Amino acid sequence: MNELKLKLTSLGLSEEMAGQVISTVAEFVKSKIPDSYHGMIDDIFAGKAPEMGGVLGSLDGLFGK
Repeated sequence: MNELKLKLTSLGLSEEMAGQVISTVAEFVKSKIPDSYHGMIDDIFAGKAPEMGGVLGSLDGLFGK
């Protein structure tokens, strides 16, 4: 999530505050989706490509990476 952290620090937030914002947003998103998707959200916010199975997996690559 370095790219997001850089964008937030360019707005004047400290690196610590930017990290807190990212964590807060990740927790908010996870509170709105089923538990089975929490790992995917953690991967996204860690800068990893999430494992996408099922219907989502069949869409993988359609929108570019």
